Amino acid sequence: MPQMMPMEWTILYATFLMSFMMFNIMNYFNQPPKIKTTDKTTITTEKVNWKW
Repeated sequence: MPQMMPMEWTILYATFLMSFMMFNIMNYFNQPPKIKTTDKTTITTEKVNWKW
């Protein structure tokens, strides 16, 4: 029936949109956690006497 054609295109669009969104969400949350390094770097600071 020609009257049902817009509804079919809408359902098709919604299906592809939902599958695209689910694919992107699954890829976003599938990232491995970053491993924190235990190396502690020391920041060396030099004291400066300001003579005004």
